[in-house]
Amino acid sequence: MTQLLAARETAAALPYLALVTELRALLADASVQVPPRLVQALPGGGSLFVMPALDARIAITKLITFTPANAGTRRATIQGDVVVFDIATGERRLILDGPTITARRTAAVSLLAAQRLAPSPQGPLLIVGAGAQGKAHLEAFAQGLKLQEVQIASNGERSAQALASHAAKLGLRAKVVNDPNQAMAECPLIVTCTPANEVVLRAMPRDDAFIAAVGAFTPEMVELDAQLCRHIAAHGRIVLDTPDAAHEAGDLLQAGLDVSGFASLREVCAKVSLAPRRGPVLFKSCGWAGWDLAAARVATAQG
Repeated sequence: MTQLLAARETAAALPYLALVTELRALLADASVQVPPRLVQALPGGGSLFVMPALDARIAITKLITFTPANAGTRRATIQGDVVVFDIATGERRLILDGPTITARRTAAVSLLAAQRLAPSPQGPLLIVGAGAQGKAHLEAFAQGLKLQEVQIASNGERSAQALASHAAKLGLRAKVVNDPNQAMAECPLIVTCTPANEVVLRAMPRDDAFIAAVGAFTPEMVELDAQLCRHIAAHGRIVLDTPDAAHEAGDLLQAGLDVSGFASLREVCAKVSLAPRRGPVLFKSCGWAGWDLAAARVATAQG
């Protein structure tokens, strides 16, 4: 029988550290196939995403809607499911909560990048955006890095305070800050996970900064100032979650950068010879069905 996992059950099936381990394994798995995702614009500004992927054992399809107009309401901006099939039998094995997988696998990808690339992984951590992605990144980084302090910036005072309280329960010193650009001087770890409808970071980063920018995943979306992106390209390193980001990374495209020339997380994990660079690191994440496949692999193993 098909298992249908609600949000809480899906989260329980996807421990962050297990996700990071599976992400590394997936990047080295030659059987993995990830066709291009279909993104269909919907009336009213939303989008329908159809994202298939498979390996030698399972095939998945992520079917979700992204509705920016839901931001700040009780409705989630991302809604939908991930369906998991057994390749040998064709049977549907699992239906997982799409928003939960999206949040947890994205945070795990950022954590893997931080573990490999962050010059100062102990923090303090600055989180810009206090929604589902902000919470997931807080939890993942708290588990996978030696954090002691987090600063939170958000347009929503209530959500920022709620995330700070959650951080305190995780054993971290936490405070809400009004100006994320000013906080950048204190925080070498930064995550931006906003709706990406405006620039939120303009200040130049520290030389030991690691920025995971996850909010923008279309050419029109943006969180980072163009000059900031160009500064890191010139004085540090930019890494993409996958080469697909070359036509999706709005922050980098709007900065006029040649995105196709940047290394991917696969190359970093495979230790492909890369020119040694010092200075700040920008990890640009746009999403990929392969990350959802890794999550499905963890969930089926947990079952």
